[in-house]
Amino acid sequence: MRLFVRSGGLLALLPVLAAGCGRLRDTVDRLRGQPLVLGATISPAVPRPDLTMTATDGRPYDFGQRTKGRVTFITFGYTHCPDVCPVHMANLAGALKQLTPAQRAAVTVVFVTTDPVRDSLPQLRQWLASFDTTFVGLRGTDEQLAAMEQAFHIPPASREDLPGGGYGVSHSAQVFAFTPDDSAHVIYLPGMPAADYVHDIPRLLRGAF
Repeated sequence: MRLFVRSGGLLALLPVLAAGCGRLRDTVDRLRGQPLVLGATISPAVPRPDLTMTATDGRPYDFGQRTKGRVTFITFGYTHCPDVCPVHMANLAGALKQLTPAQRAAVTVVFVTTDPVRDSLPQLRQWLASFDTTFVGLRGTDEQLAAMEQAFHIPPASREDLPGGGYGVSHSAQVFAFTPDDSAHVIYLPGMPAADYVHDIPRLLRGAF
């Protein structure tokens, strides 16, 4: 039997075929007992919290509503962080540059500051823009930050004075990944390279983990 496709029809069919191939790879990996994603799966999953903080544009940002149904990476940190925070942001930014335009448009990256005293909204915006201008920065009151930390079941951030003066902030260092079912089933620990995110994002978009 021959298959005839009108002009333009094959191009329209390619995304469907690609999605089908992706699901087939997921099934094969499951049968082989191989992990579908390189991030660490967590159980129980974390429900996407419906909490509001302030975005860098000065407007309220309802995390649950603004990111609903989207693959969303969220992490906690501060702009003066000397190691983990900039590495996370750089790896995520590097990964997004390697996605297709459609994949990139379906992903949101959110950074919650644990140092609102020094991280003003302009400071937070400038720092995030050095990685990717689309990254969302959130800042809140002590009560709002505590509520967000509790929703993720992570220990509260704490201030630590440094021997040479000034202070650092001890905070949770993982990146949570929400999938379209509005739950975080996967986390990424410090040191996960951009390539691992590039591998995982198409699967997260399909809800495979």
